[in-house]
Amino acid sequence: MEYQNRKQVKMDTKKIAKLSMLLAISVVLSLLESIIPILNGIMPGIKLGLANIVVVFVLYKYSFKDALYLSILRVFMLGILRTGLFSITFSFSLAGALLSFVVMYLIKRYTKLSIIGVSITGAIAHSIGQIIIAIIFLSNINIIYYFPILLISSTITGIIVGICSK
Repeated sequence: MEYQNRKQVKMDTKKIAKLSMLLAISVVLSLLESIIPILNGIMPGIKLGLANIVVVFVLYKYSFKDALYLSILRVFMLGILRTGLFSITFSFSLAGALLSFVVMYLIKRYTKLSIIGVSITGAIAHSIGQIIIAIIFLSNINIIYYFPILLISSTITGIIVGICSK
């Protein structure tokens, strides 16, 4: 019995170490992405979403809980490192990440879409989450007119992230 417990602890420790490294990679990818001039600052809300490569990978390789924890921890860590916790930027990131994650999980679980299709739907959901937060914070429904631009960019970035995750 004791041998099995040790073996389980060793397996859990390895998993935690791997997930911690993946979290670190996703944070570094986000930080690198913020200094890449491509799309950065051209249009608000448009990013490549490189950190989502790791989230999609973990969603497929590990479990729902592992991927959810990684996604939320990444947003909080970036909030601490870059934007400040509970800033408007943090709110955009958290809303987008949560909605994106839930949609990707549901699409993965209940449809036969490929990993690229799941990634595209996640990217679109992320944009929807950001639009919702923008409407709430700015009390202006006209922000919805920005959605078609985000939809096009989300589709393109979703394809890129899906290919890399695969």
